[in-house]
Amino acid sequence: MWKLEVRTQRRVAFVDITADVAALVRECDDGVVTVYVPHTTAGVTVNENADPSVRADMEMTLERLVPGDLPFTHSEGNSDAHVKASLMGSSACVPLSDGALQLGTWQGIFFAEFDGPRRRTVLVTVAATA
Repeated sequence: MWKLEVRTQRRVAFVDITADVAALVRECDDGVVTVYVPHTTAGVTVNENADPSVRADMEMTLERLVPGDLPFTHSEGNSDAHVKASLMGSSACVPLSDGALQLGTWQGIFFAEFDGPRRRTVLVTVAATA
């Protein structure tokens, strides 16, 4: 297992971690890479990384789906971040072949921050296939 550190500068941010994950697993053979975020107010997703407006659209859509001013009962003031993280998910799996991530042409792996700025951990594992 490997650990990546991600530092975010804003409350909500989608950080492209594709190159970092690829560098960690490049010496591995075939398998499945799991990228896992052990935080309740952050997530991970695979989506387009060619056009940065997609990330902005995702931020805007999640904010409209789960605005921060709903009458939440959680007292820490970050309930919207918990809900957004659950919607996004805490892990993503990507096939690996000869040390290369098998992402689509336009795909990237993104760490999704919903309660920043913070320093976060991303865990990366590879399950080898026979």
